[in-house]
Amino acid sequence: MSAKKSAAEEYLNKIHELNTHTKAPKEIKDTDFFTIAKERQSVRHYDPHFKMDEKDIREILELATLAPSSSNLQSWRFLVVQDEAAKEELLPIANNQKQIVDASIVIAVLGDKQAYKNAEKIYGEVVKKGRMTEETKSFYVNSIVENYGKFSNEQATRVAMIDGGLVAMQLMLAAKAKGFDTVPIGGFHPQKFVEAFRVPENLEPVMLICVGKAVQAGFEKVRLPLDDVLTWNKF
Repeated sequence: MSAKKSAAEEYLNKIHELNTHTKAPKEIKDTDFFTIAKERQSVRHYDPHFKMDEKDIREILELATLAPSSSNLQSWRFLVVQDEAAKEELLPIANNQKQIVDASIVIAVLGDKQAYKNAEKIYGEVVKKGRMTEETKSFYVNSIVENYGKFSNEQATRVAMIDGGLVAMQLMLAAKAKGFDTVPIGGFHPQKFVEAFRVPENLEPVMLICVGKAVQAGFEKVRLPLDDVLTWNKF
């Protein structure tokens, strides 16, 4: 085990230990947006016996995909890790964070760097719905293919990461609204994940998200004052 990996595991496990209070998860009865946004927490303690229904998983993902994306290309892709053996395989890749195996599922949010290839399909549906002419669609699609097709790997990855962040946040809010808890994980080894889970070359790992039933509440939110992070007009 490398020193670097040991340091990562030590840090992540220490965070897990700090969240060992016995405060029960708060029951949310009001699912309006402001309540959900305020009450969502990063939860690291899950009921390992609770299993999510596929219907709930699909509904959460359907709501997540209503998020905005660059040129509406919807570059997000999801790998749902539900099988116990697969979660055990993922555990060391995610620095042995216990929520990987205790949560009902782990959703890997991925970004398709070649999402522009779906432009015809996407905008063809817009035409079918009568919201765009065939001429306008052809202009949009040709422009998208020409411009996005020229992107460097760095540019394409940036778009995928931005889209992935947008859909990930919407996913976590949707899960909370349905009574589930989540925690986003960036502390994993992307290349090892790609190799172990046979991720296609055009897909870029954005983050992992654990979803399940909390047995302990997450940290209460501590945020910097708004004026510490807010600037008007110019720096």
